[in-house]
Amino acid sequence: MKILIAGATGAIGWPLINCLKRSGHTVFALVRSQHSRRALEKAGAEPISADALDGASVEAAVARVRPQAVINELTSLPKHYTPVEMRAAAERDRTVRIEGNINLLAAIRRAGVRRYLLQSSGFWYAPGAGLADESVPFALDASPGVAASARTYAELEARALGDGDIECVLLRYGFFYGPSTWYTKEGDLGEQLRARQLAVIGNGQGVYSFVHIEDAAAATAASVEAVPGIYNIVDDNPSPQRVWLPAFARAVGAPEPPYVTEQDALAAAGADAVYYATRLRGASNEKAKRELHFGPRPLEWLTGS
Repeated sequence: MKILIAGATGAIGWPLINCLKRSGHTVFALVRSQHSRRALEKAGAEPISADALDGASVEAAVARVRPQAVINELTSLPKHYTPVEMRAAAERDRTVRIEGNINLLAAIRRAGVRRYLLQSSGFWYAPGAGLADESVPFALDASPGVAASARTYAELEARALGDGDIECVLLRYGFFYGPSTWYTKEGDLGEQLRARQLAVIGNGQGVYSFVHIEDAAAATAASVEAVPGIYNIVDDNPSPQRVWLPAFARAVGAPEPPYVTEQDALAAAGADAVYYATRLRGASNEKAKRELHFGPRPLEWLTGS
């Protein structure tokens, strides 16, 4: 199958290319820079020049390739995970996701592409008891930053699902960890823990869903030929902040993180940090395991592996 990836140079792009190639697919990738062209060619993907924010160039690229499936992994996240950089990148990231999604959908409709895979989120579910399945709505009334992100994903999904002629697969990923992500010993979260910049907030009951970047790529490759629909691509055992953060600190050689009150965290880090730590809801991967034969590895810092 011919598959075109938008956002192939992001964290998930490289392992995704490998997974697709191993499955026998021919992989193309939208690209803007010459440097990225060489890297993509080395990885086994054919680079196709286009700017995701330029509808005409996206249409030309899709028409040239005539793929059977398009995978949208577009993001514009900062290199470093800090509140300042995340806030600075937020509007650009939203623009890339929203306009890129619009341009890709328009192009694949005109080219008659049948299948569209879209990156979404498995950690913006509305608070509630237990793990959220794919029918639970997003947290549209959460803290300001969380609510804004939830609205972005809701808009992306609604637009993708709005055309009944396209077979849509919505991949709601957990927090990526592993190579080239923030959640590694050498990554930003490891560095921040060693600098004692992160703390367990309140009771730390907010439940995080993670997924190894290579497991996410494997699930995405499997979904190319799976039943269309929405899938939570997350680990088997989402864990509260009070559990995973101290374990991650030990794994990266950091001291035990301190505990702070919600009031102190609100003043120091803001409402979004408190929401993450105390209200985030974990997601269930039962559908992905059943339909995609998804088998995520155990969260490595909780297993000691």
